Amino acid sequence: MTTLFKTHSLGQSRYGNLATALRDRILQGEWVPGEVIPAESALAQSYGVALGTIRQALSLLVQDGVLQRRHGKGTFVSKGVDGASMMRFFRFRGTDDAASMTPHSQILGSRLRSASVQETQAFGMAKGAQVLQIERLRSLESEPCLLETIVLPLPLFGALADADTDGWDDLLYPMYQQRCGVVIQKTQDSLSFSQLNARQAKRLKLAASHPCVLVERQAFDMAGRCVELRTTRGDAFSFKYTAQVQ
Repeated sequence: MTTLFKTHSLGQSRYGNLATALRDRILQGEWVPGEVIPAESALAQSYGVALGTIRQALSLLVQDGVLQRRHGKGTFVSKGVDGASMMRFFRFRGTDDAASMTPHSQILGSRLRSASVQETQAFGMAKGAQVLQIERLRSLESEPCLLETIVLPLPLFGALADADTDGWDDLLYPMYQQRCGVVIQKTQDSLSFSQLNARQAKRLKLAASHPCVLVERQAFDMAGRCVELRTTRGDAFSFKYTAQVQ
């Protein structure tokens, strides 16, 4: 019988503690992204718990985005977020369905620097730790549409620090996984409105002080750690927001 499952502590349900044990096995690489995990009956037997308990534990991991259920095929380790496209917030001229399009990406620059207080808190880093800051311009049909500042903690993303940015992909999250072994499990976006300064406006071919939508993102890995801070600016006049309430 498997002995990885620890007796649940006070204040934590048995299936919650079991979910933690299963998550740890995923983080240790026992089951890799995209791989099917053992059947519920086999897991229940190995941990010596009822089938209902293992199902509750798996449901927690599905809710967290760690696992995905596929009808008739089983339960798989999530491959993570591919792109979490910022384009869903905008409708640019000449694009009927921008949300489904992948913009071309150009890395304008990257540099190492000391993390700010906010960044050390978000990443759980020590004071004086370093981060990699990336400036990126995204374009649709050769027209600039989004300007981004991306901050990544080191040494987690050390493989990107010395990499040739000319070879970077248009989508970063699959690249994080391939080059750094970091799987983005979920993202959290906060939207507000601001104005472009002269430099930002020039990059986006807009006038200085033009209104923009400011999207501030936190991205989290399979362990629930914040591993990316991203600020995206786009033309406020191209902003689109759709909500359905029933």
